[in-house]
Amino acid sequence: MTDQPSIGADTVPSPNDCVLRCLLDRQARANPERTFVRFWRGEAWSYAQTLDRVRRRATALRDAGVRQGNHVLCWMGNGPDLLVTWFAINYLGAVYVPINTAAKGRPLAHILNNADARLMIAHSALVERLADVERGALQAVLMTGQIAAPAPAIDGLTIGRMSDPAEVRDDALLLEQPIEPWDTQAIMYTSGTTGNAKGVLFSYVQHYTMGPEAMEAIGAEDCCLIAGPIFHCGSTLYVYAMLAKGGTMAVIPEFRTADFWPAVRETGSTVVLLLGVMASFLLKAPESDTDRAHTLRKVYIVPFGEDAQAFRDRFSIDLYTVYNMTEISSPLIAGPGISEAGLAGTPRAPFELRVVDANDMAVPVGTVGELVVRSHRPWALFSGYYKNPDATVAATRNGWFHTGDAFRIDESGRFFFVDRLKDVIRRRGENISSFELEAEITAHPKIKEAVAVAVPSAVSEDEVLAVVTPLDGQTLDPAELIEFLAGRIAHYMVPRYIRIVPELPKTASGKLQKHVLRSDGVTADTWDRDAAGIRMKREALS
Repeated sequence: MTDQPSIGADTVPSPNDCVLRCLLDRQARANPERTFVRFWRGEAWSYAQTLDRVRRRATALRDAGVRQGNHVLCWMGNGPDLLVTWFAINYLGAVYVPINTAAKGRPLAHILNNADARLMIAHSALVERLADVERGALQAVLMTGQIAAPAPAIDGLTIGRMSDPAEVRDDALLLEQPIEPWDTQAIMYTSGTTGNAKGVLFSYVQHYTMGPEAMEAIGAEDCCLIAGPIFHCGSTLYVYAMLAKGGTMAVIPEFRTADFWPAVRETGSTVVLLLGVMASFLLKAPESDTDRAHTLRKVYIVPFGEDAQAFRDRFSIDLYTVYNMTEISSPLIAGPGISEAGLAGTPRAPFELRVVDANDMAVPVGTVGELVVRSHRPWALFSGYYKNPDATVAATRNGWFHTGDAFRIDESGRFFFVDRLKDVIRRRGENISSFELEAEITAHPKIKEAVAVAVPSAVSEDEVLAVVTPLDGQTLDPAELIEFLAGRIAHYMVPRYIRIVPELPKTASGKLQKHVLRSDGVTADTWDRDAAGIRMKREALS
């Protein structure tokens, strides 16, 4: 097992312990033949092979104009190209800016306008979405995946193929200055839960604190299955943990219930992060004599729901949980031997946590309030929202990061997640901004106003209910609205339920009363997309 450095709670780790370039160089020297990554039903790379591929991709990016500190967009799904591109961007000291592969339309345009990136590396199947959106500073796209001939032509963009050289040019990999632990490693966009998506400035210290340091239960002997999308920080932290610890990881393109256990067995995976909805899907699958015939030993379930204990008993696995957000660094962890629904864990160094009221005053034990966090280690929390100082100030009021999540603390000091304070919908492991969704719904030519709210799901998390009012004299077909939205927004954002009403409930001052619609839920006059046989799926990337 690779020894881990002993770093104090208030100490910034050295570059050798937290900077990606240093970590990859160090592991390739120490463990050149050890397997770093297995792509399920694909190739496997040792640490030495990974370093070679990253250095060749970094050479290509340098030739494409990438310099230290530049922002580089990365738009593709899980696989070799995503991993090598992310690592190559950071190897040059540039800033990795991942985009959800489901992004399109107005939310995509907002990210492009905000990111200040001139270059994008993208899967070829996604590039045509750039044709009809504002693109900010973006000038060039290098495509991966199967590329049709000729390449798409989009005015104002230079589009070519991502091609790595056969040999590394060492002069192309020279740095203008050392990469420091507090340098920005990534800009990771939130889901825009209260407005447009915000770009979280993510340092190397934060990534180390969030992943390698927090995942104490994972060691170099483990194989960690990456079951979620690597463009979310929930998966990047496990990638980083395995890199820092000298372990192995297995990568699947996406989570599918039928593929999960075969992937575990074929890759020899011993640990995995499962979103609560993933665990629910696996539990709902028919029981089998092979339910315990697998290599998994440790499973992180987030959030830790009612059926976690049933999952542990059926599959004979030690359960853990962790509380995290893009802006923070896994300040709460728990496990093994846990069973209580809602448990988020106990605080770990270097964090201080409180549950507070609307005036940031601590509430008594057992009382529900907002969870706030601060760190005794510099740079362990996010470095702010890119080009959004007002949002940064609001989120860090009184020196604490405000999570927007409702928590309570029990008498033993354990923290329990209660609900989301933010006006957010969470469906199938994805956060949905009601703000963005409502903007797309009201873009329909027959709709006057719209509200999107969460309603309970029979599976897990939320379903999306859209309550709309048509323009005077207009008749709206719900299926027509679904077809309209499917071409504009991510598949998981498309509402399941549509309710058409003459007026939306409002206060005397004209403010929408979302809580009334949320309380009403799915009424008798609500149209159900599932009942109509209309299903939304993520577009497959060849």
